[in-house]
Amino acid sequence: MLEIKDLASWLSPEAVKLYEERGYKELYPPQAEALERGLLDGKSMLLAMPTASGKTLLAELAMLKAALQGRRSLYIVPLRALATEKYDSFKKFRALGVTVGISTGDFDKRDERLGKNLIIIATSEKADSLMRNGASWVRDLAVLVVDEIHLLNDVGRGPTLEMTITKLIHCNPNLQVIGLSATVANGQEIAAWLKAEMVSSDWRPIRLREGVICNGSQVFSDGIVPLLAMKDEGLALVKDTLSQSAQILIFENSRKNAEAAAMRLCGLISADAATENLSLSILATGESETAVRLASCVSRGVAFHHAGLLSEQRRLVEQGFRENKIKVIASTPTLAAGLNLPARRVLIKSYKRYEYGRGMTPISVIEYRQMAGRAGRPGLDPYGESFLMAKSVSEMQELLEHYIHGTPEEIWSKLASESALRTHLLSTFAAGFAKNEPELKAFIATTFYAHQQGPWHLDVTLETVLDFLKDNGMIQGSDEGDLLPTRLGSLVSKLYIDPLSAVIMMENLGKHRAIDNLDKFSSALEQDRAERKRPSDLGLIHLITMTPDMNLLYIQAADAWVEEFIDQHQLELYDEDNYDYLLREAKTASMLMDWISEVHEEQIASRYHIGPGDIHRSAETAEWLMHSLAELSKHLELGITFKTEQLAERIHYGAGRDLLALLNLKGIGRVRARKLYLSGITSREKLLAADQIEVVRLLGPKIAEKVISQLKKEEIQP
Repeated sequence: MLEIKDLASWLSPEAVKLYEERGYKELYPPQAEALERGLLDGKSMLLAMPTASGKTLLAELAMLKAALQGRRSLYIVPLRALATEKYDSFKKFRALGVTVGISTGDFDKRDERLGKNLIIIATSEKADSLMRNGASWVRDLAVLVVDEIHLLNDVGRGPTLEMTITKLIHCNPNLQVIGLSATVANGQEIAAWLKAEMVSSDWRPIRLREGVICNGSQVFSDGIVPLLAMKDEGLALVKDTLSQSAQILIFENSRKNAEAAAMRLCGLISADAATENLSLSILATGESETAVRLASCVSRGVAFHHAGLLSEQRRLVEQGFRENKIKVIASTPTLAAGLNLPARRVLIKSYKRYEYGRGMTPISVIEYRQMAGRAGRPGLDPYGESFLMAKSVSEMQELLEHYIHGTPEEIWSKLASESALRTHLLSTFAAGFAKNEPELKAFIATTFYAHQQGPWHLDVTLETVLDFLKDNGMIQGSDEGDLLPTRLGSLVSKLYIDPLSAVIMMENLGKHRAIDNLDKFSSALEQDRAERKRPSDLGLIHLITMTPDMNLLYIQAADAWVEEFIDQHQLELYDEDNYDYLLREAKTASMLMDWISEVHEEQIASRYHIGPGDIHRSAETAEWLMHSLAELSKHLELGITFKTEQLAERIHYGAGRDLLALLNLKGIGRVRARKLYLSGITSREKLLAADQIEVVRLLGPKIAEKVISQLKKEEIQP
């Protein structure tokens, strides 16, 4: 057994004391095994251990040891919310003089300032973009931690994660890589790719009992426990949990079901001062119908949690649950993706989930383990329990066999798709990882895909993608036979957009330029059509929705109006061969037009059947793509640079162009800016000269004071 004081063999006395003061006494068995096998001696490791068994502490120790020696570490996470959580946790190292930084923002920034920190937290996409943009500090890393490394298996995130790890190892030959996962079936294969030791354990600090609820009973492998006699078995489990003064997480398969479940459970708990205050904090984040529903639930100690909420709303729910103010959260599975939010019990209401094009499909064993692993709070609970639900004995037996006693699926590289390789091959050339085809193939041979399946399987796809990049002027051959990125290719790589997105933008704008260059038209009608076909705000917004980088809204039964919208704006919209795509693009473009026209968030959410969080996420992506379009216009002299830069700014704020002069003041959003504008305060100069009593009336005393102070400081500066 290793005690915390034994860390003195590797760490300074001050570092050991920091952990002792935080209540650490001894290391868990799998933690001790990792140290004994050389984790703090610089050995790369794949740590495959259940949730709450102390993987993060091991990663911390390796990074802390490096930092105390003046060496830098990068901690990669899959989600921004998780990055923030880790940042808050690692800030404790500042007491030891260790600087900590976080980067999840713009994808075309170099962020050299981050290099001043010894521990840096970033998403895999941000880490990838930092390499594309030439951040020098990524070539000077001692430790790389990859949280949730099983996401190599994810179609969306996997290729970027894989290429980021490959490039960072390439940049830093002596890099210590530490992979973290609760569930890896073929861990030895991943460990061999990373040239790492594997530490695998089923040990948990809190015993986890996994069962299935069926016919009024909790069925475990070692026995059956009766539930309260109620028709609604889920409600019976929640009541039983609350009677033990414990907390429960309920995983639903849709946002609608998560909200409905929370609303049904509101009557079980009485409101108190703590929940009332938390409810008011949620209302302060926005007055949408979703916020009102959430605040109503939270006032009774219950909450729902899904991607349609604003990030601040999700943060308040998570904080309320950690502080035991909220007893029940009904959530979509997003909550299971790494956030530290354990509960006494976990209830997985449905093991099937809707997948577009496939209908209702069973979740993977990996996903089940991620959710079930939230059960049991170390130091607080005597045990943890997780439950699936079955309607019959045969279904119950199937669930026991497949999920509870089953083996997680193997992790398979998803790098082979053309869409993934388009962007990653361009960046491989643009960032100097390869200069010709032999070097490219040598580089690809170091990926997990090549380790797992052999690099020759990719040869045909590589040729197809290279031809695409050459044909579209993003890479070109040199006299020496090298393949070099063109200025356009370098720009597209730095902008962090799919090269196909750039091609779609350029080809469609090229048609406009062709029209603009015509000296005369054969008829007045043709002239009118050409004039109207020049890019309007809607046209440019539609153009970015045509790119593979934009997540489109789905068409629902209530969306018959979209066809009418297309007919009305036919001359502004671009040609789209696939009518189903056109419907989704038009709906998304219409939503973004409402956003920049200052339509109230609640109206947008209601009309488009989305949550406030979806609006902000779509706007964030649209701003990035519009900024990319502006940069392409600048590079290719397309003549729409000013218009697209202004549109990107409007999308950022969700406001009309007449408010832009006021919107870059801290504390002034689109609602306050419009109030000022309607009162005749239409510029910063007019705001500074305005009657302060009137400004206080419009903005409120605190905001007014901050804004006026900011303006006066700017006036003093040369």
